[in-house]
Amino acid sequence: MTQKETRIDEIKILRKIVDITSSEFDLSLLLNEVVKIVAGVATADSVFVYLLNAQKSCLILMASKLPHKKVLGKISLKVGEGITGWVAKENKSVAIKKNAYKDSRFKNFDVLPEDRYEAFLSVPIIYKGKSIGVINVQHKKPHDHPANVVNILEMIAKQVGGFIENSRLYEETKQKAAQFDSLVKVSRTITSEGYLDEILSLIVVVTAEMLNSKICSIMLLDDKNGELAIKATQSLSEEYKKKPNIKVNNSLSGEVIRTRKPVCVYDVRKEQKYAYRDLAVKEELTSMLSVPMVVKDKAVGIINVYTKMPHTFTQEETDALQMVANQAAVAVENTKLMEEALKAKEALETRKLVERAKGVLMRLNNLSEEAAHRVIHKKSMDSSRSMKEIAESIILMDEIRK
Repeated sequence: MTQKETRIDEIKILRKIVDITSSEFDLSLLLNEVVKIVAGVATADSVFVYLLNAQKSCLILMASKLPHKKVLGKISLKVGEGITGWVAKENKSVAIKKNAYKDSRFKNFDVLPEDRYEAFLSVPIIYKGKSIGVINVQHKKPHDHPANVVNILEMIAKQVGGFIENSRLYEETKQKAAQFDSLVKVSRTITSEGYLDEILSLIVVVTAEMLNSKICSIMLLDDKNGELAIKATQSLSEEYKKKPNIKVNNSLSGEVIRTRKPVCVYDVRKEQKYAYRDLAVKEELTSMLSVPMVVKDKAVGIINVYTKMPHTFTQEETDALQMVANQAAVAVENTKLMEEALKAKEALETRKLVERAKGVLMRLNNLSEEAAHRVIHKKSMDSSRSMKEIAESIILMDEIRK
């Protein structure tokens, strides 16, 4: 192929890249198109695209030429691990003609049902001079990697780097917008005049949707018993709803209450402090984020969210859930204050009625105040009715006599 023909091919490929990146914001669709283009350019048996997860400091398999839907998003490599990790760390391409699996940097994955590859080409995906991912090209038989092909793949990797970051930013923006909408819903709910059970039930539904979690639950603290009990959850599992209360002492949930700080667990099924590992396995619960419901520097409960797939919760997710938890704590506190106010009002009304009833008995039966009180109290005990009810009856009978 002449230099002119090579240049024409490069321009055609560049146009394809521009076309797909200018029309697609969906990252998975973008990566799939990149895989197709790369496979065509390199006549490859296999193409993998790994992207860097900065928070985990690892590369995650995000796209593949062959169908690997079950492992996409799950297979990960530490930066520096394997040929792929080396390319990401060093920001340099690697081309191996044969016996790639014998390279000291090579790492094999049993979960990928592929034949042993002979040839291996790996190029970094570049954005602002740094590697944000890696494209791997593999051949089952020994294969030369012509310089022009390597150059084209490096050009593709550089071109798509910016668009990958834009796609990620777009997804993050959508997620933040969804979280903001959810927080607005929660705020409106809490300022409404609904019952506490209804408020908390709506909060768990909105929160589960906001964080894309399998289960969200709210547990409130019983100070007398030192236990946390489930108050609301959007889970349909009766077994989860009816799981026993959790003791604050010596429990993971109790740690959240005691420290008033969030706790993240990557896999509750393997966490010794997690009380219901068997239930987690049965309900397919993996990662958990638990945050305290704090009001006036006091933890009144916790909100837990669980994911089905392993997930590392970001600081933004933790902050969003903490905002929800604190607003839920306000709802709980307001309800308690309202209940206390109602009880105080009820007690005052009862006291006034009893005082009036005592006056009636003292006047009609020539009783002392103490004796009149004993009569009302005894009648209440004998009839299993409240002193308020007895007092109301006495007052009513007196009014009828008049």
